[in-house]
Amino acid sequence: MYLNERMSQFLDDLASGAPAPGGGSVAALSGSLAAALISMVCNLTIGKEKYKDVEADVRTILNRSETLRHELAELLEADTQLYGKVIAAYRLPKYTDEEKTVRLDAIDRALKEACGVPMQIARRCAELVELCVPAAAKGNVAAISDIGVAVLMAEAGLVSAGLNVKINLGSIKDATFVQEAAAEFEGYMKSKAEIKARVLEDVEEKL
Repeated sequence: MYLNERMSQFLDDLASGAPAPGGGSVAALSGSLAAALISMVCNLTIGKEKYKDVEADVRTILNRSETLRHELAELLEADTQLYGKVIAAYRLPKYTDEEKTVRLDAIDRALKEACGVPMQIARRCAELVELCVPAAAKGNVAAISDIGVAVLMAEAGLVSAGLNVKINLGSIKDATFVQEAAAEFEGYMKSKAEIKARVLEDVEEKL
């Protein structure tokens, strides 16, 4: 829905009392903005005589950043649909023991799905943090500050997505799922703060 709307519509809906879009959608938007900035720097590098020796590498970075940008835009849309599914599960009847069992199973499934989308957002944002390393090293120095912004936005998307994972994990009864999901997210977070710091240091040196 939001892919075909003005940004003002997304911001108005975000600021309203409606439960969606929310933090998960913002995490996806942060990541997609990071990807777009990486793509911009690549496009400002390709075709320049000064960077002809790294052009093939920059094209590879561009192909990946564009793929991630489109995927994160789709995940923004997907995240807006999650709340409705969770609420629908909570609204199932619970008068009989059978209904209670069906309802609890439905809630668990909906909450697991609600973890799945932000987990996908986190994975892509983690990759974007890493993609900023070669982008900073080989991209057009005249646009190096944009890579600094990109790595900050990518990490923000990663951490924000994690918050949305964690708030749903707290209500899931499947202990194995919770443990595995938490470990998966920690894997995405591993070393990303250090990578961000390294990128920012590279950016500062070239400013």
